[in-house]
Amino acid sequence: METVVSWLGIPLGKIMEIAYNLCRNYGLAIILFTLISKIIMLPIGVWVHKNSIKVVKLQPEINELKVRCWGDPDQLAEEQGKLYKREKYNPLASLIPLLIQILLLMGLVEVIYHPLTYLFHLTGEQVNILAERLVALTGADAGTSSVQLRILEAMKSPEYSGSFQALSMPGIADWPARMQEIVSLDTGFLGVNLCHVPLEYFSALWFVPLVTGFTAWLLCYAQNRANVLQSEQGAWNKYGTMALSVGLSLYLGAFVPAGLAVYWTCGNLLAILQLLILNKAISPAKYVDYEALENSKKKLRELEHLGTAEISREEQRSLAKRENADYKRFFSVANKHIVFYSEQNGFYKYFEAIIRELLLRTNLTIHYVTSDPSDGIFKMADENPKIKAYYIGEKKLITLFMKMDAQMVIMTMSDLDNYHYKRSYVKKDIEYVYVFHYPLSTHMVLHTGALDHYDTILCVGEFQFAEIRKQEELYNLPQKKLVACGYGQLEKLYESYTKTEKTERARKKILIAPSWQQDNILDSCIDSLLKELLGHGYDVTVRPHPEYMKRYKPRMDEIINRYSGYDGGDLFFETDFTSNQSIYDSDVVISDWSGTAYEFSLVTLKPCVFVDTPPKINNPEYVKLGIEPLEFTLRDQIGIRVDPADMTGLAERLQDLVDRSEDRTEKIRDIRDRYISNFGSSGYAAEQYIVSSLKERTAGKQSV
Repeated sequence: METVVSWLGIPLGKIMEIAYNLCRNYGLAIILFTLISKIIMLPIGVWVHKNSIKVVKLQPEINELKVRCWGDPDQLAEEQGKLYKREKYNPLASLIPLLIQILLLMGLVEVIYHPLTYLFHLTGEQVNILAERLVALTGADAGTSSVQLRILEAMKSPEYSGSFQALSMPGIADWPARMQEIVSLDTGFLGVNLCHVPLEYFSALWFVPLVTGFTAWLLCYAQNRANVLQSEQGAWNKYGTMALSVGLSLYLGAFVPAGLAVYWTCGNLLAILQLLILNKAISPAKYVDYEALENSKKKLRELEHLGTAEISREEQRSLAKRENADYKRFFSVANKHIVFYSEQNGFYKYFEAIIRELLLRTNLTIHYVTSDPSDGIFKMADENPKIKAYYIGEKKLITLFMKMDAQMVIMTMSDLDNYHYKRSYVKKDIEYVYVFHYPLSTHMVLHTGALDHYDTILCVGEFQFAEIRKQEELYNLPQKKLVACGYGQLEKLYESYTKTEKTERARKKILIAPSWQQDNILDSCIDSLLKELLGHGYDVTVRPHPEYMKRYKPRMDEIINRYSGYDGGDLFFETDFTSNQSIYDSDVVISDWSGTAYEFSLVTLKPCVFVDTPPKINNPEYVKLGIEPLEFTLRDQIGIRVDPADMTGLAERLQDLVDRSEDRTEKIRDIRDRYISNFGSSGYAAEQYIVSSLKERTAGKQSV
């Protein structure tokens, strides 16, 4: 670093020398140097200004991405990366001007601390001779960074000047004349000796750090109001930056020579002037759609605060204490055979069939880690001593995963080891097992590589074998263990459905159950759909996806309000999701890409209507496999498809579908039998595999 700084000092020293020769005053030379450096840096300043405008111009799209990918940080990062690539924007590029400013500051510090080297071109040998004389005369430390400034002061002192003048200086024929040239350097400016460090002369220079701190505050204030990017930052960023800048300026003003404070103060004032000029010359208002920006921020705010409640500090402390206790308790247990991890309350349903069979048929202790402090598993653990439940929040979970010491870990969370949740660093032979939380294909829904670091996949059916094996072949991956288990959630729904009392209705019930993804039915064609259905002898119920209500409740409220004056008696809105009764009580479900539609058909053996809105494709590379996703294949087999742009005649097609629904019953049953393995006994199939794998691992040493 010293070499870099020395090299920087050469050109900067030359600029300072030119400025000094023009002004013959050190303070004015520093001001002129600052102005010259700002002029040289102006193209970069213009680039930064334009880049900031580009960032703010993109912000509405970025906010929309945050809304669309809410709760999915990996998807957000991927989509944001695509946006930056499209706009040829690199966020790291904004660090370049900051780096240049730091280098400039370091270079100028070098020049100010070494005037004998950079202004008067004394060699290292000549400076060492002067330093030795300084030490002999004053006892000063020759190793300090300010030694040249101290030499300069001593040479000006009547007490020591004669001793310096009497030196024999190699390479300089007339040293006394050269010395007079050096001591003529006027380091005074507005009554301040710019070689002095304010902290060492505090009684005389107490105001210097205050001036530098004030101009730093003034610059930050101007940037917070007028800088196109800084003005859009949150309060923490704005005032955090201000505090850092003012603190740094106070430090510079107090602990380094006052000449540097002049540079810093002048630089702050010129930066404000530059900001005002650039705003006038390249007005952000010409490029940024501030109305769209405000609307996008409003949507994001609604989403951030929707369904959330502030918890007190006492509750936060209580949760942290509980988390720490559960973390210690988890690692206090040795020889853990099996650990389940649940991201939030409600995910237990995907493990339920497996855990039920394990509890019934083995003496295994189930260690269940959840990131939801309100997870229902804690009540179950209170009632069953073979279940041990632990609350571990998402941040502490990173460490827990790194230190995981179980024999087997079962999860529904994809992308293990791809992001911040890693395979164990402590126990390398853990078997990581993936369980699906949907009964369809793997390659369009999951990102490329989402399952790469799992050892075993408990598949819904053998159709997933072909998809996974093809990906392994395509990307040259080692083969995972694939086990055809089935889908326990579908079995539970079927069990509930068969116990439900069936009632014959005079009017057929049509349920509209959209997904919550972009361009879903509610956001794209709900009005034209209802126009075709209402008044044709059906009871029509609109049931939004729970996630849609969580994210976009104001949109749903607007739809409900839009139909508040409708008095046909055949339209109903359902926003209470405590029961699935209304889903399985319907005669036909209309959906776009919601998994509810497939579950409805496979449970009730009744048909669906699929509205062909754009599908959600998390993995554009799925086409490389050459295998059509089941999401596409089943649409024509278990129902009919309609174009969202043209729903003419839908009521007649729907009537024909209802009248002939029994014709599809056997076909749908065959589809269920063909694609869903072990229907009715998926938990047993999973339990059999888990026990056999654990026995193989323990080699009979421990009873399971």
